[in-house]
Amino acid sequence: MDSSSLSASTYADLVELGRRLYDRSLVRREDELITDPRGQPIGWLLDTRVPMLDGAMFNEVGSVLAQRLREKDVHQVAGFGFGAYALVCSILSVSHDPAFKGGLIREERKEHGRRRLIEGPLDPDAPVVLLDDILNSGRSASKALNRLRREDFHVVGMMTIFNFTWSSGRSRLEGEGLWVDSLLDLNLRESERSSSDSA
Repeated sequence: MDSSSLSASTYADLVELGRRLYDRSLVRREDELITDPRGQPIGWLLDTRVPMLDGAMFNEVGSVLAQRLREKDVHQVAGFGFGAYALVCSILSVSHDPAFKGGLIREERKEHGRRRLIEGPLDPDAPVVLLDDILNSGRSASKALNRLRREDFHVVGMMTIFNFTWSSGRSRLEGEGLWVDSLLDLNLRESERSSSDSA
């Protein structure tokens, strides 16, 4: 989280929001069975769909992300995967002039109808910011970035709720020419891996 242009109170508010998101998202092994993509038990994971599909937090996060996009003069966002869809919609729900536009990135191009890979009213000639809930290795974000670029969209940055600083996601995307902005950088790694390693 870039605090260079924030007042102490605003920065404290953002830290507190990040902490509440973390607390609401955290699922531990002692609470329920959770597994990694290979089906192996893990100690914890972050499920951001829990707080982001709660109306109050949905509105709060959308307002914060929309303000950060305004400061960068960007009015288009695109999301890839279930963790990102609520983020896209939370920003679109914020009143803004000009209004924000959103897009959803498919795993594969739809084979019928309009046969689109990117759904929504995005303008290829205007900058787009990629959204995802968690940035870890950056593999999922890179996949989304490649899909957008393949459809000739001009992607300038990535916004995420959580950035796992112990992994290479941020540097991977910066190497692709994007700026990266997160609400909360997580830098305390627990002894067991999160299932979000593929995010």
